Amino acid sequence: MASAYITTISKKYPSFRDEPLKTVHRWLDAKRQDDGAEGLWRIHDTLYDFTDFIERHPGGPEWLRLTKGTDITEAFETHHITLRAEGLLGKYKVRDATGPRAVRLTFRDDGFYRTLKRRVRDKLKDVDHTPAKRSKLIIDSMLTAAFGLAFLAIRLGSYTLGAASGLFVCWTMIGAHNFFHQRDNWRMLTFNLAFSSYREWRVSHAMSHHNFPNSILDLEISYFEPYLCWLPNPALKGPVKRIAAWVYGPLVYSLLFYGEFVKRLVETYQTGKNTFFLDDLVTLILPTFMYVVGATSLWEVVKMWLFIVLVASFLFGLIGLNAAHHHPKAVHDGDQIPADIDFAVYQMAAVIDRSDTKGSQFMVLTSFGDHCLHHLFPTLDHGILPQLYPVFFETCREFETVYREMPWLQQIIGQHKQLARVETTTYNPSEKFA
Repeated sequence: MASAYITTISKKYPSFRDEPLKTVHRWLDAKRQDDGAEGLWRIHDTLYDFTDFIERHPGGPEWLRLTKGTDITEAFETHHITLRAEGLLGKYKVRDATGPRAVRLTFRDDGFYRTLKRRVRDKLKDVDHTPAKRSKLIIDSMLTAAFGLAFLAIRLGSYTLGAASGLFVCWTMIGAHNFFHQRDNWRMLTFNLAFSSYREWRVSHAMSHHNFPNSILDLEISYFEPYLCWLPNPALKGPVKRIAAWVYGPLVYSLLFYGEFVKRLVETYQTGKNTFFLDDLVTLILPTFMYVVGATSLWEVVKMWLFIVLVASFLFGLIGLNAAHHHPKAVHDGDQIPADIDFAVYQMAAVIDRSDTKGSQFMVLTSFGDHCLHHLFPTLDHGILPQLYPVFFETCREFETVYREMPWLQQIIGQHKQLARVETTTYNPSEKFA
């Protein structure tokens, strides 16, 4: 019956979503206006004051500093698997919230997510943590390869080697995504190699996309509008744009990193608030290295560096935008989903995993693999996730919710179909994937 379904997880249209310049800071401003956190931190229906805890937060102070005045329910649930953080909440409680949450996702004790989290909590006592060390070795090796190939490219004047360096820059940055979800560490800084910022992505990716994928609250959806429109909304994309996006999509991929830098420059100019930090200088390490060891002109270094960034940006877009979400079978805002939907069930509705990365930790780290489990437990190293599949599949069977996966080629084809899709669909968690 119609009343059993909803078309969006947001109870109101997000403030500032349709402003031309979409930034992480404006997204946080909207959350502070819409979430009913009353200038504090909201978890479920309770308000907390973590001001005195910010500098002592084990994951790093930035997570709490950025989210003050917002509802952090989803982030709190997914970032704290043990009961330690929950046990500390009473100390910082201020009062009950005066209004309902702005998001419809649920976390009932007997629901899918809480049940799975209890099982994962028990499983983690026995997991082999060696693969987490391997993740560090893999990203360190990719970083070394990126610099080594850049050295050869500039010394030999080879743009073919430059393209190879761009590939490893891309892989390193995707691998860094594994680390900026975790407590502060130096490897998260490698995400800044090519004009990007782990700080910005901790908001747009970890706080926005991870918690509310494929919804109107997802910055990784709204960032690309009006050029790439994945929501099945005819008002966003006319018949020409639906097909034209297939043609100019690769250009968007190629300019992705440059666009991030320009957007921050424009935001700094418009607001008068500096959006750059000392760690953004990481972007200059590779070209500086090329200049020092290359024994060539500065102009040749600049050209090669910009080419490396161009290649890295294109590959990052190609891999990232075809990784798990944008397929007609994946739920997007506007599609029908069960009302009162559990957080984990919604994540499974919006994610279709890549089947061709399974079993390879390198492939998983460089292609956003094991995506569904990563959305559910983002702070766990990618290397550990395969050991959680038995309890995950057990929970899927218990709650009659189907886990879905497909090869990358089908993801790419599906992403282009999604750009053209305007018809809405109805998601049935127990429906077998055809």
